[in-house]
Amino acid sequence: MRRAERLFQIVQIIRGRRLTTAALLARRLEVSGRTVYRDVAELQRQGVPIQGEAGVGYRLGTGFDMPPLMFSQDEARALVASVRMAQAWQDPALAQAAEVALGKILSVLPLTARVAAQSLALYAPPLGLGPPEQARLQMLREAVQARQRLRLRYRDAAGRSSLRILRPLGCFYWGSVWTLAAWCELRGQFRSFRLDRMEAVRPLDGPAAAFRDEPGRTLADCLRALAPPEVQAKWSNEA
Repeated sequence: MRRAERLFQIVQIIRGRRLTTAALLARRLEVSGRTVYRDVAELQRQGVPIQGEAGVGYRLGTGFDMPPLMFSQDEARALVASVRMAQAWQDPALAQAAEVALGKILSVLPLTARVAAQSLALYAPPLGLGPPEQARLQMLREAVQARQRLRLRYRDAAGRSSLRILRPLGCFYWGSVWTLAAWCELRGQFRSFRLDRMEAVRPLDGPAAAFRDEPGRTLADCLRALAPPEVQAKWSNEA
């Protein structure tokens, strides 16, 4: 990869994230950390408002913009494949938004790239979540986004049923099963709940419904408590 192309890629990676470490840039670009530091310094010298420092992370200052991105044929195919595969396992609102977003991207591509992407012979038959599960997943996701407590009746692996009040923190897809990671107020601990074992769930109403992140009860704390070490490492690298 030529240096000019590498500098462009650095800006694109940083602009798409809240905070980007030099280690992540080095992995994405397959270069050394020292090369990343030199490239970032060169971009800063050229007037690109990259804020931050080595060992902490980088972000772009406000007001910086670049011309619209273009995609290669392989990149366009990858977008089509991702949307087709994800739609079977997303909730209806996200699936529709993904299709609309993909349409906007394809509409501005050159004709050859658009035709190559749309003719991709890779499909995901609708064998994922059924309508009830999709609706439940959407409700869980919206509760996570709204920081809204949930009342859950849950059946564990042994068939025992219990009633829980949860602080929903994140929805996770494990290849065939969705789970909700949450702070369980009944147990006073983090717990993971399978979507297919939820007997009934609904958001709470009233002043007690909303919650705020508290030290020791955040999603980051939850990941450290529940995720296997190799998963923790991957999420940490991608954060």
